[in-house]
Amino acid sequence: MPQPTDRLRELTEGYLAELVLASDLGSLEEPMRHALGGKRVRPVLCLATADAVGGRVEDALPAAAAVELVHSFSLVHDDLPPLDDDRERRGAPSVWAQYGEATAILAGDALLVEAIRLALMYPTSAVARELVDATLAMIGGQQLDLEGGVALDRLHALKTGALFSAAVMCGLWAVEVPPDEHPPWRAFAAELGPLFQVVDDVLDGDGYVLEVGEDGARRLADEVAGRAQARLAEIDADTDVLAEIVDGLAVRTA
Repeated sequence: MPQPTDRLRELTEGYLAELVLASDLGSLEEPMRHALGGKRVRPVLCLATADAVGGRVEDALPAAAAVELVHSFSLVHDDLPPLDDDRERRGAPSVWAQYGEATAILAGDALLVEAIRLALMYPTSAVARELVDATLAMIGGQQLDLEGGVALDRLHALKTGALFSAAVMCGLWAVEVPPDEHPPWRAFAAELGPLFQVVDDVLDGDGYVLEVGEDGARRLADEVAGRAQARLAEIDADTDVLAEIVDGLAVRTA
């Protein structure tokens, strides 16, 4: 039986497939679309948030797609040889391995600007501001990672957490939820990045696993998931789908 998240994922896929990129990008469109794989966790989170507060999911689609484009931009650049030097992404050649380093840099740049263009489709600049702040935090986190010596909590709050938080908050801005209703949502959103990252470290045997061991990292993941669910329970909205997303993040195996 299809789950609510399946419908949100299908809406995202359809929107991205039909998204018209800037006409003067020429041959960059192919590597840009090559970069747009993935499970759509962040855009689904954005759409589920808009739906939870009674907004029209369709109104949040540009914001959700913008978040996904920023995520894709970050992966294209992270895979480059000067950073992570990954030749493969999701079982296929990474963008730089398939199209060359220079094209990968430009494709990443274009994905980021296309994301901002989408975010600016709204009547106010709120979605764009949220997304820009998260992108800058993510980039700053990457630089801290290069420098080393930074606590994992701080590092992952920037590298991973900022965009997860933006996914939730852009969903609220997109359907015009008043700012005075945002604080409990921000508290919830702040738990999602750490949850995703701890589970990621368990799957990769990295990060928190190296600090506290696999069992310790799994306990930490359970604690963060519990906090996220508790934060969600404090919000006066229909958060059942978001609760399912949190459960899915906690037990994912890939």
